[in-house]
Amino acid sequence: MTASRHAYRAAIIHMLDDPASSAEQDSYEYFQDGLLVVSDGKIVQLGEAEQILRTLPADVPITHYPNHLLTAGFVDTHIHYPQTEMIASYGEQLLDWLNNYTFPTEQAFADADHAKRVATLFLDELMRNGTTTALVFGTVHPESVDAFFTVAQQRKLRMICGKVMMDRNAPDYLTDTPEQSYTQSKQLIEKWHHKDRLAYAVTPRFAPTSTPAQLDQAARLLSEYEGLYLHTHLAENKQECAWVSELFPTSESYLDVYKQHNLLGKRSVFAHGIHLNDTDCCQLRDSESAIAFCPTSNLFLGSGLFNLPMMEQHDVAVGLGTDVGAGTSFSMLQTLNEAYKVMQLQDAKLSPLKSLYLATLGGARALHIDDKVGNLTSGSEADFIVLDLNATPLISARMANASAIEEQLFVLMMLGDDRAIEATYVSGDLAWRKPSA
Repeated sequence: MTASRHAYRAAIIHMLDDPASSAEQDSYEYFQDGLLVVSDGKIVQLGEAEQILRTLPADVPITHYPNHLLTAGFVDTHIHYPQTEMIASYGEQLLDWLNNYTFPTEQAFADADHAKRVATLFLDELMRNGTTTALVFGTVHPESVDAFFTVAQQRKLRMICGKVMMDRNAPDYLTDTPEQSYTQSKQLIEKWHHKDRLAYAVTPRFAPTSTPAQLDQAARLLSEYEGLYLHTHLAENKQECAWVSELFPTSESYLDVYKQHNLLGKRSVFAHGIHLNDTDCCQLRDSESAIAFCPTSNLFLGSGLFNLPMMEQHDVAVGLGTDVGAGTSFSMLQTLNEAYKVMQLQDAKLSPLKSLYLATLGGARALHIDDKVGNLTSGSEADFIVLDLNATPLISARMANASAIEEQLFVLMMLGDDRAIEATYVSGDLAWRKPSA
């Protein structure tokens, strides 16, 4: 039966490997006139349009996107959906920002209707910006996770989320207990984990807001269920790092706190990781843990500059995170814009191909779902986006002088934002399309 098939014609690029660890020319596939064939939500064929059209049945519909670039959907490895409406809150560094803005905002997510409204807005923004998979913080309230997963499931999205675990150093209205965090998380896991395209992340906010007893409960959950994620923050801010040293005096480092409580491992994702040393990096690599690089947030809060070359040297898995709401944009293109500048300030380069890798396949690898998303190989889930090479007059003018695909990618990541996303497809279905002018 060909009725369920649909083909998409455009310039097409996707990543096959990390350009930093393989020959750059082997790290991607690019088809100047490509054809992507989708059937029942999966990719079944990718290649030169002229070749595939010779054998493609005549009744397969083709959607043509001339002057566009098609690629895998973006993968955001760290973002807070409850902070959607507090983005762009002025003038603090991390700890004051949490107390003055974040905690009061999160209090409202005890209300399921409020949580569902914000989850809807949040997922609308992801679709509008071409992000098809994300690792997402909820709040301490189970209602926040129920609301998020309900909306994500309705949209057939591949999403990962979890209830925050937080039993100290936070307002009373946002704290639980080790026992409550275990019981409530367990109920959410049994309700949502591996249901359709959803997965659960055990989510202690960060070491200072969890007692050792609660971190032990997080490890207990990870040991009891297959395929869970661990999602938390690590070494974001120097003041935070000093605080962790005071709270956990027997730990050799911030990362060692999590190691002592058995929280490192495959599917453990630590946001930021700015202030780490070589020993930390070796432990991350050896445990198959990953770091989420969040440049707009790190710059906005004055936290520091992420050392991507050090992570590459130690072969640590790294994905890209927008970290809304300290992050200043839902756009992965704008996030790459800032990532490039973070590297420049350290006398390092971030190539356009490495950038696309971080935003797609790199994120999928960090989440251990690169067999499902992050690329356009046959058998992958058909989550992909279409980028407009003439999205704005300035982009159009600049593209007229950009011939190589690497240069086109660089223009998009420097000048692009949500306006550059022509369409977002989820499981082969159109999830969002830019309104006609």
